[in-house]
Amino acid sequence: MKAIKRISENNQAHLQLCENIDIPERKAGQLLVKVGAAAINRTDLIAKKTGNLPQGNSILGVEVSGIVVESDSDSFQVGTRVMGLVNGGGYAEFAVMNAGNAMLLPDSLDFEEGAAIPEVFLTAYQTLFWLGQLKNNEKVLIHAGASGVGTAAIQLVKQLTSAKIFVTAGSVEKLALCQKLGADVLINYHEEDFDRRIEKATAGEGVDVILDFVGASYWKQNLNSLAYDGRMILIGILGGSMVNEVNLMQLLEKRVTITGTLLTPRSDAYKSDLTKEFIEKTSQLFTSGHLKPIVDSTFSLDEVDAAHEYMESNKNKGKIILTVNKI
Repeated sequence: MKAIKRISENNQAHLQLCENIDIPERKAGQLLVKVGAAAINRTDLIAKKTGNLPQGNSILGVEVSGIVVESDSDSFQVGTRVMGLVNGGGYAEFAVMNAGNAMLLPDSLDFEEGAAIPEVFLTAYQTLFWLGQLKNNEKVLIHAGASGVGTAAIQLVKQLTSAKIFVTAGSVEKLALCQKLGADVLINYHEEDFDRRIEKATAGEGVDVILDFVGASYWKQNLNSLAYDGRMILIGILGGSMVNEVNLMQLLEKRVTITGTLLTPRSDAYKSDLTKEFIEKTSQLFTSGHLKPIVDSTFSLDEVDAAHEYMESNKNKGKIILTVNKI
């Protein structure tokens, strides 16, 4: 089969399209999937750079959609259209997926749309509800609102709660997308300080939950924006990982909870439990079209370098997809 592998030569890492790679062997409880599409994630960019690969798999890619070609599962028999997380190996013509991480791909969605769902929607669901404990009538701030996770988070909040949605993004076009998906308060971080806007919009109360991809450069504004008993979930460090000064008294006074998380390194059992609950809460919403993946652009498998460069440019609105097999 064809696959994109991470190759390290002379202390330099790059991606290479390789042919005649052995098709991965399925173990009990796993599915062998003929991949229709795979999605690009920042996890892949980090893995390429650092060599910290999911379970050591030199083939990148953590989410795919496709058709089951080998299975011992009654729920996902041969010929079933599926989408789900994989432990690496997604940038390939065939990939192995744990049956517990598989989700049925609705007939209303194509494979590119299917590949745009698992990582971002599961991450958003986990951070908002398992870790953030978001409740009805609360207020949530979603940074990078037009990103893959951001667009998923806006929709999940809108469809599953009555919470008020604040978002940040860096352009009029990105904010327009956020508004279309259900965001209530739109903040262009190039034009105003988001903490001041939130203070004004909430009459000084702040927001209850913050979903943050940025990290260090947003630290002070995030703390200023949190309400008493607020929860901040950190899932990225695009703005740096080191905070020089931390006012611990502010944390104490506001009774703030800060949680850091990454989904990819989680155990298979954790991902399976998360997937199961996510399916129960959202499957009908995808079928009805109330939840929908946002696909920004598609690239062919041999255009993977261009796809990575595009993500690094931070221009995308929604997901960047690799088309693999024509199924």
